[in-house]
Amino acid sequence: MNISFETPEKVSGVLTISFVKEDYQGEVDKELKNYRKRANIPGFRVGQAPMSMIKRQFGTAVKGEIIERLLDEKLRNYISENKIKMLGSPLKSESQAEVNIVTDENFEFKFDIALAPDFQVELTADDTLPYYNITVDDELVGRQVEMFQSRAGHYDKADVYDPAQNDMLKGDLRELDENGNAKEDGIVVEAAVMMPEYIKVDEQKALFNDAKPGTVITFNPRKAYPENDAEIASLLKIDKEQAASLTSDFTYLVTEVQRFVKAEVNQELFDQIYGEGNVKDEADFRAKIAEGIKQQLAPQSDYKFLLDLQKYLDEKVGELEFPKNLLERIIKENSKEEVKNLDEVYDSSVKMLKWNLIENQLVEAHQIKIDDADVKNIAKNAARAQFAQYGMTNIPEEYIDSYAEKMLKDDKAIENLVERAIELKLIEAVKKVVKLDEKAISMDDFNAMMQEK
Repeated sequence: MNISFETPEKVSGVLTISFVKEDYQGEVDKELKNYRKRANIPGFRVGQAPMSMIKRQFGTAVKGEIIERLLDEKLRNYISENKIKMLGSPLKSESQAEVNIVTDENFEFKFDIALAPDFQVELTADDTLPYYNITVDDELVGRQVEMFQSRAGHYDKADVYDPAQNDMLKGDLRELDENGNAKEDGIVVEAAVMMPEYIKVDEQKALFNDAKPGTVITFNPRKAYPENDAEIASLLKIDKEQAASLTSDFTYLVTEVQRFVKAEVNQELFDQIYGEGNVKDEADFRAKIAEGIKQQLAPQSDYKFLLDLQKYLDEKVGELEFPKNLLERIIKENSKEEVKNLDEVYDSSVKMLKWNLIENQLVEAHQIKIDDADVKNIAKNAARAQFAQYGMTNIPEEYIDSYAEKMLKDDKAIENLVERAIELKLIEAVKKVVKLDEKAISMDDFNAMMQEK
């Protein structure tokens, strides 16, 4: 067996593996003997069929399997042992000669290898990067207080419908015929809930002004929601096909006006959000909220720092040479569908590939390693963040653990969590090395800046 690797170009090479009969025949004979022991061929007891028959029936297939297995093993070992910095997977060389597994005894396999460009990246205290600290001001805390009040709020009965209050109506719907009378066998919906403020047409919306219990309103659902069959179907409890052809007027007998009332900022709200007795007064409540917001915003600051780091290092490293033809072949082979915009896909892939190469160097330079505990912590933090989006800040730890465990059973989720764990450790390592140009910024300005990017 002979293996050689030639690099006619800096970013590509050709790896050649040659086999002679002696390299694989011993493994083939051994496997055929195992086949003979298990073979159940009519006319012979199990394991007693002539070897000549076994060779005729299975010889070619076994020969192919053994050569393929040896080829894969030698290929992977050579690349690993020689520390070849390969991009993607080896490609069957375009100069590969035709192979006949039946008649050939000696084989030569050639692979085109895409090589990573050679470069070095380093960060020191001479490198300066911006770091945006999002200010947790009274306005931001106030927004969070209002959100908690809304989520803990309730509906009370009101005397008169007020569109400014976004009131909700409850009442009975009845379909009318062309003469304005109740339609025989027409659509009837009892206790139908409506929020007139969401009606699309002002003329129809105005019909509900000053409605009170006992008021009868005649309106037309098709005119009220002219391009929304789903809304009509939901209101009238019918399917979308029936809603699409509906043009009838309806009466709506208001039975109840309900007005949303935000929860008061008191001990009951404190206990509901943070657990009983953990917050004593409003000042403590706002301080607790500010602390929580600060923790929630830290990942956003870190993410912005990561984006700035990527841009900074991309410019610092400069242009890199990549084997375009080979990478385009890899893109095509890895795609399940025809690649229509190859240039666009290539540019995007190279941009991502360049950052991965830079990131790998930094990870190695800072000796960053992650373990199962790191990945589990990332999963738990992701779980807490999802609950926090719904104002649920007092979730028992066992629920967080359970949610995280479910995430860790998903291979794709694990891949993302591992990458996130690496990024977080890299961010912390880089922040300790470079000079940080710290900038205070409001949440609104930060969001505007991120939208621009």
